[in-house]
Amino acid sequence: MLYPILTESRALIDLSGIWNFKLDHGQGFEENWPAAALENPMTMAVPSSYNDLKDGTEFRDHYGWVFYQRTILIPRFLRKERIMLRMAAVTHKARVYLNGVLICEHKGGFLPFEVQLNNWLREGENLLTIAADNTIDHSTLPVGNETGTGILNGGLMPSRASKKRNYPNFDFFNYCGITRPVKIYTTPENYIADLTLVPEAEGTMGRIRYRVETVGEGQVQIAVFTKDGEKVAEAAGADGCLEIPDVVLWEPLKPYLYDVKVTFGTDCYTLPYGVRTVKVEGGTFFINGKAFYFKGYGKHEDTYPAGRGLNMPMNVKDISLMKWQGANSFRTSHYPYSEEMMRLCDEEGIVVIDETPAVGVHLNFGGGANFKDGRKVETFDPVEQGGINTLEHHKDVVKDMIERDKNHACVVMWSIANESDSGGPGAYEYFKPLYDIARNADPQHRPCTIVSVQMENYKQDCTIPLSDVYCLNRYYGWYSCGGDLDAAEEMLREEMSFWNSLGKPFLLTEYGADTVSGLRDTVPVMFTEEYQVDYYKVNHKVVDELENFVGEQVWNFADFATSQGIMRVQGNKKGIFTRDRKPKLAAHYLKERWTGIPDFGYKKQTQPEAWIEGQKDDE
Repeated sequence: MLYPILTESRALIDLSGIWNFKLDHGQGFEENWPAAALENPMTMAVPSSYNDLKDGTEFRDHYGWVFYQRTILIPRFLRKERIMLRMAAVTHKARVYLNGVLICEHKGGFLPFEVQLNNWLREGENLLTIAADNTIDHSTLPVGNETGTGILNGGLMPSRASKKRNYPNFDFFNYCGITRPVKIYTTPENYIADLTLVPEAEGTMGRIRYRVETVGEGQVQIAVFTKDGEKVAEAAGADGCLEIPDVVLWEPLKPYLYDVKVTFGTDCYTLPYGVRTVKVEGGTFFINGKAFYFKGYGKHEDTYPAGRGLNMPMNVKDISLMKWQGANSFRTSHYPYSEEMMRLCDEEGIVVIDETPAVGVHLNFGGGANFKDGRKVETFDPVEQGGINTLEHHKDVVKDMIERDKNHACVVMWSIANESDSGGPGAYEYFKPLYDIARNADPQHRPCTIVSVQMENYKQDCTIPLSDVYCLNRYYGWYSCGGDLDAAEEMLREEMSFWNSLGKPFLLTEYGADTVSGLRDTVPVMFTEEYQVDYYKVNHKVVDELENFVGEQVWNFADFATSQGIMRVQGNKKGIFTRDRKPKLAAHYLKERWTGIPDFGYKKQTQPEAWIEGQKDDE
């Protein structure tokens, strides 16, 4: 799905701003709220999460549907064009109405969907209503805990709850609503439907293999331009290859983007595009034929008061802070991030591990257990026996995420899930088809992984035969051996030695310690800033010994909001920065470490000989 842009042939109308809004307490659809202007509505910003924008628990902890509404007006000179309404993200389910008529439904809160409006539009003003449902359960991604028990939920039983509520099976707040932009764009009747680009590089020659999908009659022309507007390659036809002499490659923290311009009849579309290669070989992760080392973070789209709503100023600030530290990468934990952030990472040279919203696919998460009719339920038991019911939706989000993000140079790996029950019975049978879908859907054949949770039976993890790269979330020194870093070092070294022995690249995608900003002590005890620094020093001492260890992504970039629970004090405090992006002591430690670690060649013994010779020449 192409990102909506303004071109010579395409108009673009951004519907961001203040909409009318109303919480539904069960009567909205029965009373047919989309058919007329909402009664006694309140104001609401779009895009944003609604939870923190109005004060009161009825907003913060709302359960179920909400209604957004505004009028739209299409200029007469555009009415003969193909008119598309595009929602970048509505969490978690959406129903879209125009003048009271249901025209579109969608499930999944972190990927775009669209609908053509032409057949539904009236002359003059049209009433647009978008209903959003925040309910999470065993069929949604992320997953809701249907029993309501467990340490993440404070042990509250639904039968004793004061009202219906969501019980996240994940450790971040269930921010919801229209969280990303709603836009109207137009195309001619004969239009470019999609564009797929696959980069190659050999010496100084770059190649872009392309495929253009079109609707209607016309001839495809495609060309590549430099930043200065110089045409360096061109071709005709719906598929083929563009050759770029003296290609400038897209590199981590040193990005270069060409403009790929496609024309089809009267339609035209331009895509900023970086040429780079990605490959896994042995225990090494190669970008552009050089052994890459990941330095960076697990993050969240989490800011106050926008929640998970698009916040471009903060995106710019976050990347600035990462570059200040010498970081070069992050994972989109635990859902695909906004298209605006992905495009910014292309432009800034930030490497991204792109993750689906499949978090919480683990009914025994945190040592809890689920029972049905007196029988313990395993995660991947049949649905009728109480097992998870996410597989078909999971297939859809894997395909849709790759379809959306396939052309981003910043994306170097697909993460199919986070902290799932990958060591449980039935895990291989559940995840094998998802890996197959990801590998078939991506024309670049980027590496695939599942980010695995810390578990006792890690040698039975289904990701061992399935993943190209092992991504590990490990908390030795916090959830395990908390306060005893000597024991944590011993246990971490034991497990990391196992993963190193498998001969594939592996990295830590989460490791961290809750730290209250300003809590200091002469002795590094848990929750102090000193303990957080010592925790990381111990972890790094171990991983620096391992030749197949290819990266460190700290948990988390910044403190973030969670549901109420006995483990959290107004959110998760594992951030290296506070929620308003003030550095803790560890931020300076990581800056010193990461600025001293090269993006390429940190594990010297894994370097290609040609690259080593090149480095000697540079010296």
